[in-house]
Amino acid sequence: MAREIELRLKMRPAAAATVARLPWLLRLASGPAERHRLRSIYFDTAKLKLRRRGVAIRVRHAGKRRLQTLKSADGGENGVFARHEWEHEIQGDVPDLRLARDTALGLLATKRLQRKLRPIFETVIERTTLPIHCGGTDLELAIDRGHIRARGGRQREPVSEIEIELKRGDPAELTRLARRLARSVPVAYGPRTKADRGYALSAGEADGPVQAGAIALAGTLTASEAFQVIALACLDHALANDRAARAGAAEGIHQMRVGLRRLRAALSLFKHMLPGAATDAVKAELRWLTDQLSPVRDLDVLLEERVRPLRHTSPVAAEAGVLEQDLDARRDAVRERAKAALESARYRAIGLRAALWLADGPWLRREDARAAALRARPVAAFAAEALAKRSRNIARRARRIEQLDARARHELRIAVKKLRYATEFFASLFTGGKREARLKRFSKTLRALQSVLGTLHDIDVHAGVATSIAHPRPQTRLRASEAFAMGFIAGQERKLADSCIAAINAAAVRLSRLPAFWE
Repeated sequence: MAREIELRLKMRPAAAATVARLPWLLRLASGPAERHRLRSIYFDTAKLKLRRRGVAIRVRHAGKRRLQTLKSADGGENGVFARHEWEHEIQGDVPDLRLARDTALGLLATKRLQRKLRPIFETVIERTTLPIHCGGTDLELAIDRGHIRARGGRQREPVSEIEIELKRGDPAELTRLARRLARSVPVAYGPRTKADRGYALSAGEADGPVQAGAIALAGTLTASEAFQVIALACLDHALANDRAARAGAAEGIHQMRVGLRRLRAALSLFKHMLPGAATDAVKAELRWLTDQLSPVRDLDVLLEERVRPLRHTSPVAAEAGVLEQDLDARRDAVRERAKAALESARYRAIGLRAALWLADGPWLRREDARAAALRARPVAAFAAEALAKRSRNIARRARRIEQLDARARHELRIAVKKLRYATEFFASLFTGGKREARLKRFSKTLRALQSVLGTLHDIDVHAGVATSIAHPRPQTRLRASEAFAMGFIAGQERKLADSCIAAINAAAVRLSRLPAFWE
């Protein structure tokens, strides 16, 4: 088994030739550039059993040679951008699972699985590799241009990316090289592997939204190592929705927001070991991006869940139709602003800045005694303390829900969301015995509490929209029908708010009485 530490950068095809000619990069080269044409075929079962296991297996054709490679995520044991990799030269054109029994597949590498394997997609890449030596470290920079093609279909999509792989030495040199490249060429962090993209293409989902995946933490990790795994998974989830969000797909925008909120929740969870100006700068950029996307989601909820249902059966159907037109126009405007943000140089820089800060930011080298002690703490102990503290705080605040104003309710909703995310982040550390059943009950209660608080928040947002309609800016024209429809919705939601308060009280009592799954 080998450890692969590799950073992927994406770029426009026209930029690829520029990279290969950068004078400063050529001066760092420890040997001549090599060019190869690589055809790789990825295999899986019809039900994508390997994909579900987090494993990718391919056979690469390089001339007459056939190289079988199996890759899997490593749970953070070997640092950021790291994966396990097993390579063997084979004789045929299909994988030989006898060579995979000591890999992440383990006992699943059977003759039965061997018989079920079939080609899923292939990549055809023109690769230029350049060996780099800097700071006593050996790196390999690969410029890949080509395409991914779904097997049995005509679907294709281009590949234009840079892969920087650590061969020997200090991983910090990898991030330094990436920063220097970003100053010379318009590159961005590319979280999706060719395997990720190939599976999506084969499923007809190349432009579709991407859900968050489960996070597996090794129990041997320190708090700082766990934070890197968690935060990078959240960042990758957000950026994996780049294409869907750029296309204006509501769910793509929503999933990018979810990834960003999960990442910001991780920053909050580990904040005491992350102080510093660099951290503040990353947080500010993530907040900016979230703010560009949030109005789209807010208007989506208002339109789909409140306004459109009134079009056919309510006494304000006609007025709701006028309001729908106005809100559609507003949503189109905020969607265009979101798409403009996603096309900007500022957005392109955010992902790479955050990824490199996670891998090699100043927070990792702070000599402050408290921060250093927190970084070194075993993650299970860190998680248990954080979960207990946040759970007690939320139960106490939720029992006082009737006394909280809209802002305080919003802050409570965010706190519940952060605790739910923390529960998901740390779930793999607390398995076996009664813990799994306790975790399930705890998660169910949190989801219910978040849902009701979310409804209350939507009601507050809708009240703000109603105010803007009832009291328009001087340059806008008041439509009485819109105000009437929005008033009707507000009246409905006032009744709903009362039932939400009762549900929150009940959930708070349940939460306070649940046995802790982290003990």
